[in-house]
Amino acid sequence: MKSLFKSIDGKKSILELYDQKLDSLHTPYEYLTVETSFGTTNIIACGDEKHPPILLFHGANGCAPIALETYPKLYQKFRVYAVDVLAQPNKSAETRLSMKDTSYGQWVHELITKLDLESVTMAGFSFGGLVILKALEYDESKIAEVFLSAPAYIVNGNPFKALFKVFLPMKRYMTTKNPKFVEQFLAELFTDRDEFAIQFLSKVFLEFEMDFTPVPVIDSKKANRITTPINIFAAQHDILFPGKKMLKRAQKIFPSLRSGQLLMDSKHVQSKTQNRMIEEIIMKGSVVNKTC
Repeated sequence: MKSLFKSIDGKKSILELYDQKLDSLHTPYEYLTVETSFGTTNIIACGDEKHPPILLFHGANGCAPIALETYPKLYQKFRVYAVDVLAQPNKSAETRLSMKDTSYGQWVHELITKLDLESVTMAGFSFGGLVILKALEYDESKIAEVFLSAPAYIVNGNPFKALFKVFLPMKRYMTTKNPKFVEQFLAELFTDRDEFAIQFLSKVFLEFEMDFTPVPVIDSKKANRITTPINIFAAQHDILFPGKKMLKRAQKIFPSLRSGQLLMDSKHVQSKTQNRMIEEIIMKGSVVNKTC
């Protein structure tokens, strides 16, 4: 199978940034390798094994260290398993799964089984939210509760706005290598400036075969069958998955929706302050609907 990394040097530079980010967190961790029918999955585990388990799923074009940085204190109350999602610029297999079938759900179920976990909490951002919802569709028997931040797979934004404000700057950077286009891209999606994201995505855009497949939305009948408690943090100014639109549909299709919050003044990627708030809610348990 042809590698999704465009060159050996490109892969090396991306994984060096991966390691730098992980080391900068100063959190004791261990690597776990889980063999699945879709390929080897790399997981970064931290926290006491006696604590309840939580699986973290990062967004598209991301990696597990970013998920750990987003919620850095979870390991104090959970046994954290930060998963390198398949076919992303990280250390897992490069097997690209379909977003239209049950593959992602089956893959997550295999991880839970191989790790011998029960009553698992899950938290995911953006594309990680799609992965979690696919897992709930496939087999939710071992999943206790989920927390989704600006998740994909519930609604989509205006495709023309996304094209001109997000994808066009990305393509211009890939053509010109002018860093100003990376800055434009990030300004549309990130609430706060993120220096690591600038470095990491500047490499990923040039050295990794990204997936531009349109993101589907969950069928209302499938959503209606989910019984696991769902908590959603939607972003007010999310150009990809608009917050108000998301909460409106979520309230209609998810009978197990436990809480839905609109993060005011948030773009697709939340601020550190907003992520700390989400982290506290995960550690304490779900909350009633509100705007914050």
